[in-house]
Amino acid sequence: MRKYFEGAAIAALMLATAQVAYAADAAPADDSTALDNVVVTATKRETNLQSTPIAISVLSATAMADRHAESLLSLQDGAIPSLRVATFEARQSALTIGIRGIVPFDANQTARDQGVGVYIDGVYLGRQQGLNAALLDLERIEVLRGPQGTLFGRNTEGGALSIVTKAPTGEFGGRVVAGFGNYGSYTGELHQDFQEFANLSVKVDALLQHQDPTTKNPLEGQAGWNQYDRKGGRISALYQPTDKFSALVAFDYAKDENTPFFSQLVSYNPYGKRVRTQAEMLAVASAPAGTINPLSPLVKVHTGRQSVSDIGTIQQPSVDETGGLMANLKYRFAPNLELRSITAARAVATNQWDNSGIESRNVFAPNANFGRYSLSDLYQRQFSQEFQLVGDFGDNFTYVGGLYYFKEHVKESAATPFTNQWNADGTAYTIRSAYGTSKAAAGTAGWQRGTRFITRASEADAESYAVYGQGTYTPPSMDALHLTLGGRYTKDSREGTLYVVNGKATNFVFDYDKGRFDPMINVAYDAAENINLYAKFSTGYRAGGANARSQNFQAFDPEKVKSYEVGAKMDLLENRLRVNLAAYAMDRTGTQIDFDSVDTTPGSPTQGAHTEETRNAPGTSKIRGFEADITAKVTDDIVVGFSYAYTDVKVPAAPFPFTGNADVPQGTPFPVNVVYTPPNAASAYIDYKKPVGSMTFKAHLDANYADAQYSFQTEFADVSPTGKLVQNVAVKGDSSFIVNGNLTLADISMADGAASASLSLWSRNLLNEEHIYRISAANRGTIGDYANFNPPRTYGLELRVKY
Repeated sequence: MRKYFEGAAIAALMLATAQVAYAADAAPADDSTALDNVVVTATKRETNLQSTPIAISVLSATAMADRHAESLLSLQDGAIPSLRVATFEARQSALTIGIRGIVPFDANQTARDQGVGVYIDGVYLGRQQGLNAALLDLERIEVLRGPQGTLFGRNTEGGALSIVTKAPTGEFGGRVVAGFGNYGSYTGELHQDFQEFANLSVKVDALLQHQDPTTKNPLEGQAGWNQYDRKGGRISALYQPTDKFSALVAFDYAKDENTPFFSQLVSYNPYGKRVRTQAEMLAVASAPAGTINPLSPLVKVHTGRQSVSDIGTIQQPSVDETGGLMANLKYRFAPNLELRSITAARAVATNQWDNSGIESRNVFAPNANFGRYSLSDLYQRQFSQEFQLVGDFGDNFTYVGGLYYFKEHVKESAATPFTNQWNADGTAYTIRSAYGTSKAAAGTAGWQRGTRFITRASEADAESYAVYGQGTYTPPSMDALHLTLGGRYTKDSREGTLYVVNGKATNFVFDYDKGRFDPMINVAYDAAENINLYAKFSTGYRAGGANARSQNFQAFDPEKVKSYEVGAKMDLLENRLRVNLAAYAMDRTGTQIDFDSVDTTPGSPTQGAHTEETRNAPGTSKIRGFEADITAKVTDDIVVGFSYAYTDVKVPAAPFPFTGNADVPQGTPFPVNVVYTPPNAASAYIDYKKPVGSMTFKAHLDANYADAQYSFQTEFADVSPTGKLVQNVAVKGDSSFIVNGNLTLADISMADGAASASLSLWSRNLLNEEHIYRISAANRGTIGDYANFNPPRTYGLELRVKY
């Protein structure tokens, strides 16, 4: 019951503070009664959100701070219903990001991509790894929903997530942030602008974020689960000698040391099999069919979120390092014509250490090794160059054109050694040597470098060229009508080698080279003042590649989507009510489907290895949806918002691609699930602001709901009660309802008015709600289901000083 009393105490403190502030003598309210205008850059130029005929959601820096959202993973709670963010497997070191049912199952590889493009200041980020790095002085996050194939290109079939940071101002000043909370968390930020000198403005940002584990590890000296320690810095300089030319150069580096969420056992022996005896366990090869090994007396089934693992094990933080150098040059030839150049070089290094399934993924057997330590070292570097020409011909025609180039190299190796060993009856265990006894096999290898049994190793190179253009024409005689046409041609090439599989040297190569054209047509109509309607057709694609977990690195083709969308953007009641609606239908072909199996081909270099094959499924996936974003300024002091997304995805059954499987023959129609896509998702918030003397009291509360959702595309259980392989037993997690709150006393005068401060009491998952966001039934026949729960309630105090 403690967690309920704790939650009630926090809520009561927030309510009491609000009541005191409301009762205090207040200064006259701000006369402003209209909602603020929101500026976006979705069309490569600054435009008003409401006059931009695209479905866009925007999270400002203030909105992120109100939610105490420190990284992109914080958006896992559903702040934007159409945007889905989840860990890959249970790991914070790589994020799965999807929009409108376009969610990749496994893009955490050398030669595969996501279906949603992630950008920072216009620079595409090529890998899932490193996306959870700390956000350095965020200005806003723009979520462009639906295919963005014309202006953003490859890997934006579901949409794009664009992170915009704050540029140097040229005025001396800055901000300092310091805070602490439960689970040993603390934060610190410094954002310093320097006075412009010789037309040069410089800005320095530094940040750190720390949290202790939310699931503890009983083994002394080892990390727990769901902990992180993020550090990052950036220096940016803006040179602007004239009003025609500017050059913004920025260098950033971030290091994130984190551990995965804990994978816990939530069921045991769901088929009700007979439990084996000690003798039967020792005679594994002749163990009776339809039986199952017992659990160790040390391991329990936990249907609620665990705070301490039953088993202690080796767990060290994964280390993610990201960084890059970017130069954004702008030259205005004429008042209505600007040339831009965006040049960027970036790199990612991820050293993964994942022992999250220590007690849930390995059945007990006498004297057997267990504790599958999933290790991966991935290194990526990329270079991109984009030229943009942005201009207009008066009020009747605006245009943007561009050239784009992208190149990357990725290399990865992986191993899965065992860290623990049972005694004869499961009443105790020992920790194996970090160096193992021999690196010739997974069961004898260690986890230190040089002692690992490499299960796979691959490298891949990708290169992409594109040319694009988009123009909007407004007829002089019909200034309420706006016709936009756009197109992009992209040439993609990719090649790679899978050079180790299951400890054996291989030379599996693939070569992929294709081009495609993505058009866009958008007809917008100003039906009345502040009422804008639009109809849009667009296409997008996710690039082809190869699966590094496969038997032979066989190439697969792009998946492509056609989208039909209608929408309305309305500012009503003298701009006090904002209603944005969108309905869409998307048809996706060449859907990339992942299948798990074991190579049974006699003589194959990968015989006996667990593999994952990717195929382009025949048929058309149907995605249908509706979205609503509503914001209202109820009074001068109160703003409320509500967002809703309905997403219906139907993927045709795909032919099973493997041979040698008696239970599921090759070609058998195999059901496919869409991952991390709830049919219904909604988010609501209320912001309250009231002057209190010379200060301002602010209160924020948001609530986020999502239906239950799948976390695996296709999944086998080991064996059914009759001893047969089960075709697809993927199960859904739980529905979720997450509430976040924030109380702030702002505009606290300091240093005789030369500085101001704000003090915030915040809480994420205020009600300490528990839900399974990821669950697997793959081991149902041999032990049971394992799952990952959402983070528990966190709370703390934060001081922000602006000077």
